Formats: sequence, C-alpha cells, structure tokens
Amino acid sequence: MDGEVNMNITMKKDKRIVVAVDESEESMHALSWCLTHLISAEQPSNSSTTLVLLYVKPPPPVFSFFDAAGYMFSSDVNAALEKYGCDLVNSVMGRAEAIYRSFSTNMNVERFVGKGEAKDVICNAVEKLRADTLVMGSHGYGFMKRALLGSVSDYCSKHVRCPVVIVKHHPAEDN
Repeated sequence: MDGEVNMNITMKKDKRIVVAVDESEESMHALSWCLTHLISAEQPSNSSTTLVLLYVKPPPPVFSFFDAAGYMFSSDVNAALEKYGCDLVNSVMGRAEAIYRSFSTNMNVERFVGKGEAKDVICNAVEKLRADTLVMGSHGYGFMKRALLGSVSDYCSKHVRCPVVIVKHHPAEDN
C-alpha cells in the first residue's frame, strides 16, 4: 500500500445555479454561457441541477405626493406602472426560457422575481435559495462609470457565500 492513497470523494448530487437575468444582452449571454459550461448534457442520471432564473424589478420611483405639474398620481398611473413591470418580467423570462429550451439538458428550472435594489435582492435571494453558484453578466463599464454607478456583480461577488461567475460579453463573439 505504499504510495497508494484511497480517497473517497462524495460529490453533491443536487446543484442549484442562480442566474441573474435582466433586459440586457449581457445577462442572456451569461445564461447561455452557464448552460454551455456549467450544466453539462452528460449529467449522471442520479444528479439533478436546478437552474433558477432570478429577475429583480427595480424599486418604484419615488415621487412626491404631487407630480411635477402639481397633480396627484391617479390609480390609473400606478396601475399602468405595475402592468409595465409585469410585462417586463414576462418579456425577460420569455427570452431566458427560449435560451434554455435550445439546450438539451436535464434540469429543473425555477423563476424567482424580487423587487428592490438589484445588489441587495440578488444577495438575499442567493442566500434564501441556498445557491451553489451565482452566474451574472457584466455590462463592461469602464472605471469612471463603475465608480459612479457601482457594480452589482462586484458587490455580489463580495457579499454572497457561494462562488460567483461573472461572464463578460464580447460582441465580436456574436458574429
């Protein structure tokens, strides 16, 4: 037995991969990358992967009791804003579903929609969902824009407990 090492490695059979999706091409590219590189079509039949599509509705705009013209917002305006938000969720999830359906993988897919500041909602959802991996797209902002706007992916990579994969999108790859 000299030189022999007996290693019993137990791999986790069930994986939960959360992919943050939004209206951007970068997030859809990250989803495609995830399906290609992290979720293999040759998964053993005794393992299961759950793909969680996470969309964050932005917080509602903060208005004073009166809008700029001095009129109170009517319930019609509020209803229209809510409908627009729901339509946006359905549009983004529809695009994401079209992407994962084009891959022949055996996985469960769940939708999770949060509301609020993206960085906070994503970090809380990853914890709540007990994600094994978080996948996010990168908008590729330069130093100044990132310094002014902040980076959701950078924030999440520092505040979640699971590994974070930030996928850069290079438009030249689309050709």
